[in-house]
Amino acid sequence: MKATTRKNRPDRLKVFTRRAIIVASIKGTLIAVLASRMYYLQVIESNRFKKLADENRISIRLLAPVRGRIVDRFGEIMATNRADYRAYIIPEQTADVAATLDALAKIIPIDDGDRTRILATSRRQRSFFAVPVAENLSWDEFARINIASPDLPGVQPDVGTTRYYPYRDLTAHLLGYVGAPNEEEAGNDPLLHLPSFKIGKNGLERTFDAPLRGVAGNMKVEVNAYGRVIRELDQEQATPGAELKLTIDLGLQKFAAERISAESASVIVMDVHNGDVLAFASMPAYDPNDFNVGIRQDTWKMLLNDIRKPLVDKIVQGQYPPGSTFKMVVAMAALESGAVNASHEVYCPGKRRLGNHVFHCWKREGHGTQNMIGGIRNSCDVYFYDLAERTGVDAIAAMARRFGLGEAFDIGIPHTASGLVPSMAWKQKRFGVSWQKGETLIVGIGQGYILTTPLQLAVMTARIANGGYAVMPRLVRPKKESKPSRIEVSDYALSVVRQGMVEVTTSARGTAYGARITEEGYSMAGKTGTAQVRRITKEERAIRVIKNEDKPWIERDHALFVGYGPIDNPRYAIAVVVEHGGSGSKAAGPIARDVLLEAMRRNSARDPDAPTPPSSGIEV
Repeated sequence: MKATTRKNRPDRLKVFTRRAIIVASIKGTLIAVLASRMYYLQVIESNRFKKLADENRISIRLLAPVRGRIVDRFGEIMATNRADYRAYIIPEQTADVAATLDALAKIIPIDDGDRTRILATSRRQRSFFAVPVAENLSWDEFARINIASPDLPGVQPDVGTTRYYPYRDLTAHLLGYVGAPNEEEAGNDPLLHLPSFKIGKNGLERTFDAPLRGVAGNMKVEVNAYGRVIRELDQEQATPGAELKLTIDLGLQKFAAERISAESASVIVMDVHNGDVLAFASMPAYDPNDFNVGIRQDTWKMLLNDIRKPLVDKIVQGQYPPGSTFKMVVAMAALESGAVNASHEVYCPGKRRLGNHVFHCWKREGHGTQNMIGGIRNSCDVYFYDLAERTGVDAIAAMARRFGLGEAFDIGIPHTASGLVPSMAWKQKRFGVSWQKGETLIVGIGQGYILTTPLQLAVMTARIANGGYAVMPRLVRPKKESKPSRIEVSDYALSVVRQGMVEVTTSARGTAYGARITEEGYSMAGKTGTAQVRRITKEERAIRVIKNEDKPWIERDHALFVGYGPIDNPRYAIAVVVEHGGSGSKAAGPIARDVLLEAMRRNSARDPDAPTPPSSGIEV
């Protein structure tokens, strides 16, 4: 037995050794595979897994850029940013969000809609995320929240920035306003999804939104698995928006807007040589700060229902018959077509008959015999009925377009109207009927189908004053100046209409003599206009034409005035429209005189680096 056991021992050792080798080989293989896998993951794939880990650990958050300022030609601030005092609530820091809101509502107003939004947001998102409660708080409200903070668990006061328009309605239609982007505007741009970020919604703010917006920065923060910020790792500052410099003279802008603040009116002043718009006032207007903070419903309804339309930019969106301010165009068309010369005379008995129709002059007893300059000076309708009939509507329309009528100028203000310059082909296409000779007579005095904007009237006047150059209006200067082209009109025709405009304001018989500039060293040429908004019936003429002051406001004529100054060396052109103002000489002329005088006294078109002269001190 013992011998057998000793004999079999080597065999068993061989079997054990073989099995041990097999097991060791398997373990070795497994260890090698595991080591290889670990090497692959930790060395070869280390960068990829580091990136994945960082993405889970590091959160990149956008930093909103500060919006660029808007300044006038001399660097005076027209739109800027100011401190935005606001309050948030962090749900995890209060036992009862609703109770905290009740306590906060005793300090600042929180309506039912805001309360519902805050509670819903606090339930929807993680409890350590801040929920916006109120923005654009006053300093007093912000201070009261800070003082009461021990009794307002979870409420976090904060200071950011918001857009601010220091001159409110005086620059509203020019600058426009900003507001939160809607879903379509935001698109996939993460910057536009930030809760407090605003974009340009109207006016120059909208047109130049991209450069004003700036470039977002970012902040890298370390977060835990729940998204809570642990610490800040890195920060790249945002690039502020570019500063936008306008051609506007803010001092003149304020003067013009305040001068028409009691009217439904517009005033625009241009440099006749380069097209710089120096004043751009449309009143009444609105406070753009209201839109920035979220306009109240009652304020919005009041603006919508106001008969004077404060939401409409009258300079580029208001379309009016030009009335007698159009007579210079008719005169130049007549001269250039060869229909008449400046000495052509017409006798005005107070009316003109064409077939069975009678066309009246504004002066019932008539003007007597008139030549062209006298016709412009006295604004004789009968004289221009005659010119229009001899010239034809198509020749008049062609001249009107050369002087900027019928053109929608791109000056950076959205929704600019083009007005309407009628022709024989236009009527045939629009109504399917032929043009009538009587309609030509009506166009000859700036009535009928023709419509113009105050901007177009200012351009027309500038081109007359500068010697016939097609100057283009602008609110922002181009990087490279270009000389305007010469309009196809003779110096002779221009000199005749300019002399007529001079006599309008300097001759005792001129329609705007009462609105002339009397201050020594300053002068103005111009043309009055009165545009009817209702037809005077035959029966009314037979009894008595109702005076404007006796009519309801909405039925009164529009008052217009165009002019330029100084007379000898024109630099400024102006157009004024007073809606339902009645007479151009009484309502629009004095406004134009005051604003044009202020422009000349301030030398608004001077080199932007020159010092600002004192204001005239004219009471407005």
